[in-house]
Amino acid sequence: MGKRGNGEGSIYPVRDRSGRVKGYRGAYFVHTAEGPKRRYVSGKTRKDVSEKLAKALSQRADGLLFDAGAMTVGEYLERWLEDVEGTVRRSTFERYGYAVRPHIKPALGKMKLKDLTPAHLRWFYRERLDSGLSAATVHKLHVVLHKALSQAVSDGLIPRNVASGMKPPKIHREEISPLTEEEARRLLEAARGDRLEALYVLALSTGMRMGELLALEWEDVDLERGLLRVRRTLTQANGSFILGETKTKKSRRTIRLTSGAASALRAHLSRQLEEMERMGSLYEPGGLVFATETGTIINPSNLRNRSFKPLLKRAGLPPIRFHDLRHTCATLLLSKDINPKIVSEMLGHSSISITLDIYSHLLPDMQEKAAKALEETLG
Repeated sequence: MGKRGNGEGSIYPVRDRSGRVKGYRGAYFVHTAEGPKRRYVSGKTRKDVSEKLAKALSQRADGLLFDAGAMTVGEYLERWLEDVEGTVRRSTFERYGYAVRPHIKPALGKMKLKDLTPAHLRWFYRERLDSGLSAATVHKLHVVLHKALSQAVSDGLIPRNVASGMKPPKIHREEISPLTEEEARRLLEAARGDRLEALYVLALSTGMRMGELLALEWEDVDLERGLLRVRRTLTQANGSFILGETKTKKSRRTIRLTSGAASALRAHLSRQLEEMERMGSLYEPGGLVFATETGTIINPSNLRNRSFKPLLKRAGLPPIRFHDLRHTCATLLLSKDINPKIVSEMLGHSSISITLDIYSHLLPDMQEKAAKALEETLG
C-alpha cells in the first residue's frame, strides 16, 4: 500500500499468536474536543475494512462523524460554563452554575457524554422532584441541559440533543392574589408617612418588579415631565446584590407617572436629602431612589419581612406576595378597559401573549363589556 496522507486512514492485518492473519483493521484520525484522536474499524477481509474505512472518512468529511471520546457529562458541562461566561448576564451565568454543580453533575456527571439518553434525563427529572425540588426548578434544570447539549451538537461531539422532545415537569402557575380597588387604597393609606411610601405608590401605579424598584436611580426619573425609565434590575452575584441588566429587552421601558406617584417621589427625595445630611460621611451616595438609611442597596428579603409584611398587617390585609402588587396594577388597568397591549408594554412583558395568559381570568368580563358596547352602538 502506498503511503497515505495524515488522517486519510490505513489498513493492516491483525495476526494471532502463531502469526496467521485473522482479520484486518483500519485506522484514521478525527478531531475531538480533546484534540486529534485515532479511531479504528475492523473486519474479516481487507475489502470489508476498506468499505468501512471509506464510509467513516466520508462521514468525517461531511461533518456527520460525532466523537466526544471519553469526555463525561460533567467534564463537558464545566467546559461549557467556561465558554458561556461573559456572554450572558451575570445572574444568568450564576443560574447555569447552580443548575450544573449542585444538581446535574452529581447525578449525571460521571456518564460519558455520548452515552447520555432520554431515559437518563427522565430518571434525573423524577429524582430531582422526589428530592423536594419544585416543578419550576426542575424545568429550569431542563432548560440549562438543553442549551448545553445544543452546543455539544453544534461542536460535532454528539449527533443529537437528547433533551429535545423531552417533556419536563409541567409548571403549575401560582394563583395570583391581586388587591381590589378598596384594598389597594387601604394599603396606600397605611403606607402614608412610611419611609418607603413612594416605593409602594410606584409598585401599584407602575407595576414595576421589586428588583426594578430597588435598582431605580434618580437619573432615570424625570419629575418635571412625569416620566420614569426602567433600565436595570437587582441581580445576585457571588452572594451579593448588584445592579444588572433588565430581565429582557422589553423590560427596558419608559413609564408615565401618575400625579400621585410624582408627588410621592418628590416627598421621598426631600426625606432622602435629610437622611444624607443627618448621616454625613456615613452615607454612601450611589444615586439609588430607594436605599437604606446609609445609601446602600436594600436587601429584598428585608423589604419583604421588615417593611411589606408589617404594612399589610397595619392595613388589615391578607398576607400576599410583593409581586401581587404588580398583578394588582395590571388587573386594575385591564378592569378599566385599558388596551392589553398598553398594559403589556407598561409591565415590560416580552409579548402581549404573556399578559393575556396571566390575566385571562379577566377576559370573560371584558368580552361582556365589549358585547354591551356593540349592542349600544349598533342597537
